[in-house]
Amino acid sequence: MLGRRGILKFVAGPPVVLLAAFFLVPLVLIAAFSLRAGSGALGPSDPWAPSAEQFAEILGTPAFTRLLGVSVLTAAGIAGLATVLAYPVAYFLAFRAGSRAPLFLTLLLVPFAVSYLLRVMAWKLMLGPEGGINSLLVATGLTDEPLRLLLYSRPAVIVTLVYIWIPFAALPIYAAMQRIDRNHLEAAADLGAGPWARFWRVTVPLSLPGALATFFMVFIPTVGEYVTPDLVGGTEGIMYGNIIQGFFTRSANWPLGSAMAMIMLVLTLVVVAVALRIIDLRRVAT
Repeated sequence: MLGRRGILKFVAGPPVVLLAAFFLVPLVLIAAFSLRAGSGALGPSDPWAPSAEQFAEILGTPAFTRLLGVSVLTAAGIAGLATVLAYPVAYFLAFRAGSRAPLFLTLLLVPFAVSYLLRVMAWKLMLGPEGGINSLLVATGLTDEPLRLLLYSRPAVIVTLVYIWIPFAALPIYAAMQRIDRNHLEAAADLGAGPWARFWRVTVPLSLPGALATFFMVFIPTVGEYVTPDLVGGTEGIMYGNIIQGFFTRSANWPLGSAMAMIMLVLTLVVVAVALRIIDLRRVAT
């Protein structure tokens, strides 16, 4: 019979192998490609010599660094909006839904049953010249003709991604609010604190770890987003991830695309390190 160590190896072995094959190996290849000189598609058997040429080109091209900064600011804005809008949803589930909280939580997660692309395409239709938003604006007389700036713009990317993230963003905040001891709220009320005072001085500070976790959980994947900007952003809403995709697909410049991906990965790791210093994950997960 297998001992405890044997059972652990048997259970953990396949996931470790899959993680190494589909995560670590591609990551090593990307890092290796980023250190190759020249351009164009390269094979593993091609000559390789370490070079910082790609990184020098990226850091020496203002358009690349500017787009990275714009993408970071856009991701931060999306994360901030998603956190703020998800907070009332989590508050309702934790303090007002009562016995119906599981039902509302299930309804909150229903959008995840629909394909990500379908949800993005739905917003593309709604924001389009013949979409529901423009039709409503024209029907109410607020505009004489459809607003074309609603689609293929950075605001369209922000609105779509905020919608996509809100159900996901509410979960860490809801978990943090569930752990708030109701005796603290009762004690604050006994000391004369009104509803708003209890909210700002008890609920918000105690749920802040969940809100911070939500911000970083939305910000980190949004920095490299390229599908949504490609579908609803157009040339005005392009993000850093779209440039990386273009170098790998249309331009076939794998070394430069790999170097851009590594820069974004390092930036993301820095953000994760900062998040870990700010957030106590044990308070968020338990």
